[in-house]
Amino acid sequence: MTDPRTKYPPLPDPPDPHTDQPGLLEETEPRPDHGEETYRGSGRLPDRHALITGGDSGIGRAVAIAFAREGADIAISYLPEEQADAEETAEWVRKAGRQAVLLPGDLTEEQQCEDVIADAAESLDGLDILVLNAGYQRSRGEVDEIPTEEFDRVMHTNLYAPFWLAQAALPHLRPGSSIIATTSIQGYDPSPGLFDYALTKAALVSFVQTLAEQQGPHGIRVNGVAPGPIWTPLIPATGWPDKLPTFGEDTPLGRAGQPAELAGAYVFLASEDASYVSGGIIPVTGGRHL
Repeated sequence: MTDPRTKYPPLPDPPDPHTDQPGLLEETEPRPDHGEETYRGSGRLPDRHALITGGDSGIGRAVAIAFAREGADIAISYLPEEQADAEETAEWVRKAGRQAVLLPGDLTEEQQCEDVIADAAESLDGLDILVLNAGYQRSRGEVDEIPTEEFDRVMHTNLYAPFWLAQAALPHLRPGSSIIATTSIQGYDPSPGLFDYALTKAALVSFVQTLAEQQGPHGIRVNGVAPGPIWTPLIPATGWPDKLPTFGEDTPLGRAGQPAELAGAYVFLASEDASYVSGGIIPVTGGRHL
């Protein structure tokens, strides 16, 4: 057994915190663990076809690697600026012997969401799993200091895009298919400095629960995973260098989580093991309560 408090070392002070979005792996130190060397598959997603948004790095990459090693073919969407990270993720998928499809584009545009779904379904010869993972967050001051342009970007990335993607995907999904959204502990225990981000994550909880009730009669399950403080390229790019040295230390386990530690939750929800699980949110929070 491994002591969960010390499975990963504490995060060192970032040498040069960056503040630009999107977060890139080459700018993220220490490098997150996506399970590249550790995740072991057991055939739980044989010949499934999955689209993962934000699949270039962080949680999305960990899910892509895990799904591929469980037997799924993978399409990932990402911003064009993240091309290098996406290509690296695709290599890990192909090393697992599965197909990898790269779909760059900005999901804040409705047409792009529709195109991503159509391209994924065509390239993979079907679509069984939709992982709504792409997200955007920035550290904020008081609510009256949030520019409308930034508020719109958060809403379109974190809320509009999942709606448009699910809407476009449903005609492709058959009974047994699964939609999984990345929510957040922020949807339950919001931080004032993430005001607009927390709003969207709370809304995604309702999205999961209501869509699950709507689609259950069609045999489609809808669930979510709520990460706590997870070390991904998004974190140093959030614009809060003062918080990075202690990031995750306020959890009962006393440290930040790694993307690899979430992969199993997504695999479970997408697999036959979760055939009677719908409308649920799995917390991966280091012990913090939802």
